Amino acid sequence: MRYSDLRHEIDQGTAASTLPAWAGSVLQAVAAGAPRIPAVRHPLGFFCLPVERDGDLGVCLHVWSPQLTTSGSSTSLVHCHSWDLLSFVLYGQVSNVLGRVSDGTVHRLFEVTGLGDDDVITPTGRVVDYRPERLERFGAGESYSLAAGVFHSTVIEGSGEAATVALGRMIRSGADLSLGPLDAPSHTQRRHVCGDAESARAAAVATAGLAAQYTG
Repeated sequence: MRYSDLRHEIDQGTAASTLPAWAGSVLQAVAAGAPRIPAVRHPLGFFCLPVERDGDLGVCLHVWSPQLTTSGSSTSLVHCHSWDLLSFVLYGQVSNVLGRVSDGTVHRLFEVTGLGDDDVITPTGRVVDYRPERLERFGAGESYSLAAGVFHSTVIEGSGEAATVALGRMIRSGADLSLGPLDAPSHTQRRHVCGDAESARAAAVATAGLAAQYTG
């Protein structure tokens, strides 16, 4: 299934009966080494398996697990996307803390620009305060959306194990932003592209999590 098919399943409320099987087939193939989809250690603490990219549209499988070695953010976990996100939770519990920024004194606002395998992180002239306003929790079989420009952080509760099907649609006028220290300079953070063995390991962990959810 492609972006349009997956989106249709979520919009129609039929994703719980179709997306787990689709994701399972993709994960099993990656775990076996075919097709070759290199996982990326995302700075926000999860593994990303980029399944499809077609212009402004993208499909990824996101995997969180304490069994896997992850990367950390050089700014903070509070961020907003330049794209609209629609996610379906395959297993685990995903919690989003939604908040609001306003002119203030506590955090520097940084713009994050992708350049190949690197994120170029540039401080802006804006200093802000951040106020968490709402916590939203989603479990297996549920979906959620986050519009471009909404500041949030994501927490995986319980065992720390979770996976989602993530659909992204780029908004041309948007920017990827993150909150960070007031005095942090411009810098580059590499998104670690995994080799075959580590990619297969991430897929195998997610395959096991999916099997436990639907056959346990």
